[in-house]
Amino acid sequence: MKETNLGEFQEIILLIILSLDNNSYGAEIQREINTELDRSISRGALHTALTRLEEKGFLSSEIGGATKERGGRRKKFFTVTNAGKEALKEAKQLRDHLWKQIPDLTFKNI
Repeated sequence: MKETNLGEFQEIILLIILSLDNNSYGAEIQREINTELDRSISRGALHTALTRLEEKGFLSSEIGGATKERGGRRKKFFTVTNAGKEALKEAKQLRDHLWKQIPDLTFKNI
């Protein structure tokens, strides 16, 4: 396994995959990021991030069956591994800890 740190985009992808449960394939992940975050990403950027997350051991993938709707092409489905869930937990704990370190957080001028 390579580095274990999560970048923001990688964290978002893992969270989206967990929220999609058994329907986590590239196009659906891309749509969900666009819908939930109002953030447009390229298919290439998504696939690069998915590949890196798999290399880190945070994702596993499985090729689904071919479908007529996709012209016989198959989907690659992604699942967050236990290591990925642990990385998310650590990222959340770190963010929570850092937020608590800010004295008198009020954001008065927002």
